[in-house]
Amino acid sequence: MKTHLLVNQSARLPIEAQSLEIVERKGKGHPDTICDAIAESISIQLSRAYQSTFGRILHHNVDKCMLVAGQVKLQLGKGRVIQPMRLIIGDRASFGVGRKIIPVSEVAIESAQNCIKSHLPHVDPDKHMRYQMELQPTSVELGAIFERGPGLLPANDTSAGVGYAPLTSTEQLVLGIEKYLNSSRFKQEHPETGQDVKVMGVRIDRTLSLTVAMPFLARTINSEKQYFEVKEKAFHHLQEFIHKQPHGCKRVEVILNALDRIKQGLKGMYLTLLGTSAEQGDSGQVGRGNRVCGLISLNRPMSVEAAAGKNPVSHVGKIYNVLCHELATKIHAKIAGIRDVTVWMASTIGQPVNRPLVVSAQVSLKKGYSLKRISGDIQDLIKNELAGMEGFCDALAKGHFGVC
Repeated sequence: MKTHLLVNQSARLPIEAQSLEIVERKGKGHPDTICDAIAESISIQLSRAYQSTFGRILHHNVDKCMLVAGQVKLQLGKGRVIQPMRLIIGDRASFGVGRKIIPVSEVAIESAQNCIKSHLPHVDPDKHMRYQMELQPTSVELGAIFERGPGLLPANDTSAGVGYAPLTSTEQLVLGIEKYLNSSRFKQEHPETGQDVKVMGVRIDRTLSLTVAMPFLARTINSEKQYFEVKEKAFHHLQEFIHKQPHGCKRVEVILNALDRIKQGLKGMYLTLLGTSAEQGDSGQVGRGNRVCGLISLNRPMSVEAAAGKNPVSHVGKIYNVLCHELATKIHAKIAGIRDVTVWMASTIGQPVNRPLVVSAQVSLKKGYSLKRISGDIQDLIKNELAGMEGFCDALAKGHFGVC
């Protein structure tokens, strides 16, 4: 089946030129992001185990993880876990071939525990988490796709992906704020803060409103006065960081922990025991958080595919969404005259993953450039990337590309 390569000039205003832009980032301690990270970690480790044992990656989709919130008892200066969080790990995986078996459940739980340690330093993955395994053997039909010998596999789904470049100033700032607040340097300066950071940016023309949520650790806060003092210090450093960023807005309004109220006791402070709202306030699920670019940008086209946890060699719901962002980034970086670009890809089940039904690039051009002048270069770049699909899938399997 022939792949259709389309290059068109976008009829939409570039996002930077639009009057309204809404961007969200769920940080690494957010329940949804935790689920995505765990699912992807399981996929990476299963892929490694399959390759080590069988010489190839077998079918698996571990994208149905859910984190059920627990219960804690909070007090100023202390707290305790009443009911641990519960992680449900579900969907399908190959348990082996013939007499050779992979300990799928053990790999999944160990991957989840290691991921929790790296994302949530105040959570004990043995003490504060319970694990419910719902991974079942893969279907015969889908499993057969992986028995076709070496080389690229056929797509195991009819699906589509989308990606874009470059990030706008607002997108870069929202992403940068979360990474700054969860950086090792910030946590060393502000050890009272937790990891469940969430940032919402709303730009109206050149006025940007930023709402940031970040929990403080109850065991480090002994009074309401101390809470608002350490919050003010953290807020000051946040404002300094934002001031140094090239956001391009005339006015930036920032709110940290918008529900806080003085003289309301525990009801007026955002406190957690373990640094995440999953301890009692909010459950999480794969696919409800950031897209593969790390953001939820409402002005952008988005796929509802959950990339995290899907297998990296045949599931185009994962492969194409990540590849579209990589293609868009390379097109913008390597081809002169492009203001911004959006790339779409769609598959047909059963066709090799490097032969999508269509790849479409929509570009906004800078002054002095014509579509006719650059369309051939864009098509050549796309063809070259499709030709390197095997290496791309291998890098994806090893976790070289983030998906949340």
